[in-house]
Amino acid sequence: MTFSGAGELFTIFFGLASALSWGAGDFCGGLTTRRAPVLSVLVIAQGSGLLLVMALALLWREPLPAASDLLWSAVGGLFGTIGLGALYRGLAVGRAGVVAPVSAVITAILPAVFGLLTEDWPGGMRLAGFGAALIGVWLVSASTETQATGNSGLGLAVVAGLGFGLFYIFLSQASASATFWPLAAARAASLPFVFIPALARRQLHSLDLKILPLALLTGLFDTGGNALFVLARQAGRLDVAAVLSSLYPASTILLSRLILNERISRRQSLGVLAALAAIVLIAA
Repeated sequence: MTFSGAGELFTIFFGLASALSWGAGDFCGGLTTRRAPVLSVLVIAQGSGLLLVMALALLWREPLPAASDLLWSAVGGLFGTIGLGALYRGLAVGRAGVVAPVSAVITAILPAVFGLLTEDWPGGMRLAGFGAALIGVWLVSASTETQATGNSGLGLAVVAGLGFGLFYIFLSQASASATFWPLAAARAASLPFVFIPALARRQLHSLDLKILPLALLTGLFDTGGNALFVLARQAGRLDVAAVLSSLYPASTILLSRLILNERISRRQSLGVLAALAAIVLIAA
């Protein structure tokens, strides 16, 4: 799938849509993991996502890309799984107020810097937008929770951010003519890393089927976010696609407020405003 003419507008649109979809996936995933083991939820989400992108590739009659494109995507999928594992572990043993914002900001910075180094330098307004987005991601992700067991989880937060950031970069290296097959390769490579531990811990045997629809919805939104990010990258700059899609914590926070009536802190409200300002600056 290729874009021409208004490519930058498509990048902005798909990047924001990716953030909305990823944020919805995190929201659904958070609800699901309150009722079921994390690994079992990941198996359902990853497995359903794999089936979905393979079905879409076949329906779209998307030609199979080169082996190098599939390899880029598979490596990206492995890094994404490492990032996810580090994030969940960090939230379990450390402080959410440290782990969430640090990992989110590194996730945004790494592909943005890669894009700046490999593409033309953007204008001043767009750079200001990048800065506002990073501030917004930090503020929105920050938590007032101070309880923790063990260390603060800073090291795991860095690993999570690096894993997600490298997932962005490797996935962006896939061919501009392919969308769904690279995502299928990423899912296929990462699925064994959650399926085997879940099977070894017998978490799949104790799975409550009542949470199955919500787990499937988690996989749907997560896969949708991946596909929209690929489309954003195909339409324009990697740094723009990465920074805008990294605003997904704002989507999670807003859904929590609208559906669960959770309170939004003053810091998070400022983060949402900074994210909105970033969108305006980047679009300008």
